[in-house]
Amino acid sequence: MGKDRFDPKGLIAESYKIEGIGAPECRSIFLDWALSLGGDIDPKDALPTLISAYARSEPDHPMSAVLEQGLVQMQAPKRRGGWRARQRN
Repeated sequence: MGKDRFDPKGLIAESYKIEGIGAPECRSIFLDWALSLGGDIDPKDALPTLISAYARSEPDHPMSAVLEQGLVQMQAPKRRGGWRARQRN
């Protein structure tokens, strides 16, 4: 599956073309990208393809860091239980 399928609006591709873009703008674009994905596309599947397509060739670009952080966050285990799990019976 190609990068075009995982970036149907071209948001990630366009972010790499914007001169002087910063991390806050990249995070905003990333959020818009994630919210605009179709229900049949899992961001966990899309991010490695987008990283290979864009971040590997431009590792110093702020969007590269955002993509890498997104992948790490999606793979990180989530805390389960909350205060109820810590209560003694």
